[in-house]
Amino acid sequence: MTNLIQVDQLYRYYGDHCAVSNVSFTLEKGEILGFLGPNGAGKSTTMQMICGNLAPTSGQILINGIDILDNPKEAKRELGYLPETPPVYRELTPDEYLAYCAKLHQIPKSQIGQAVDNAKERCGLTEVGDRLIGNLSKGYQQRVGIAQAILHSPAVIVLDEPTVGLDPLQIREIRELVRELGREHGIILSTHILPEIQEVCTRVQIIHQGQLVLNDSIAGLERNMRALSVLLRTGQTPELPRLQAIAGVQAIDALGDGRYRIFHDQDASPACAIAETVVSLGWGLLELTPERRSMEQIFIDTTQPAHPQE
Repeated sequence: MTNLIQVDQLYRYYGDHCAVSNVSFTLEKGEILGFLGPNGAGKSTTMQMICGNLAPTSGQILINGIDILDNPKEAKRELGYLPETPPVYRELTPDEYLAYCAKLHQIPKSQIGQAVDNAKERCGLTEVGDRLIGNLSKGYQQRVGIAQAILHSPAVIVLDEPTVGLDPLQIREIRELVRELGREHGIILSTHILPEIQEVCTRVQIIHQGQLVLNDSIAGLERNMRALSVLLRTGQTPELPRLQAIAGVQAIDALGDGRYRIFHDQDASPACAIAETVVSLGWGLLELTPERRSMEQIFIDTTQPAHPQE
């Protein structure tokens, strides 16, 4: 498949401070890439460089095969961008605003009407095209912002916090729209809403202290979320050395009230052997439950070690 975005060995310095260090990744058509990072991690700096608003200190960015440093205008034609606050004019209607944006994108005059109609249809704006944007709900204003980002049929769409401030119904509608757009484009989705990554994206990457510390598919993330521990509850106090001796068991934490958290190797769970041991020795097996790591826990585990004081 053709890479719609190719980022190679990207660096950005502010004086002696390295905000982005050796970042490399690709984005293909049909992919929705979730981009995560704590505040100050270099996420916004990376996004600005990809969109051509900030020059890298070194490295290369190709947008649909076009070098954004060598041919910035051509490369930016392949980009659609929705910032966190939609760049809409409240005193205009969606029809007027999108026609204005079409002129900015240098869409030929004869094609503006069709481009506006297509964007409105894809974003569910057909029925509100003649209403003032200022009178539309925040969800519809967000749709207008997305419509301007896809108006010129770019290869890549960059969405920065597209559901922030929306109600649950609006969030669901915008997420469905993003999934639909992802079939025809490559999308980078920047968000702090961790469940949004799991629901919408096909791949996720986390940046921390300017470096990519995780780059995985959602399927790989799901595997990473599988338990590395099981919760055990027994009727009688077990002999912990006997449990510790079971193959694959790494450590055991006593939680009180006959409950124990048993950490084990990643490759295989010793749950069956634990159950057999507890039953055969008459300790009374009341509960044996695999634990799952949440997306939040993976994010914390990935970004926290370098800042134990926080």
